[in-house]
Amino acid sequence: GRQDLSDKIGSAVKPDSQKSYVEQATDFVKGKLDAAGSVAQPEHEKSTTQKIGDAVTGDNKNKDLA
Repeated sequence: GRQDLSDKIGSAVKPDSQKSYVEQATDFVKGKLDAAGSVAQPEHEKSTTQKIGDAVTGDNKNKDLA
């Protein structure tokens, strides 16, 4: 599944220096999985918040496929 926009924002707001190694690893894995989900999900099937999150994070590599 896709990562919730509020989770993305929360992760981005907290500096890595304040995160444990587990939090940093979890953020990395979630980010990679969400990026893969973004590419696999057709643009016309995305919710508005998913489109916003993809635009902000740069995970909208399939924007021309919709």
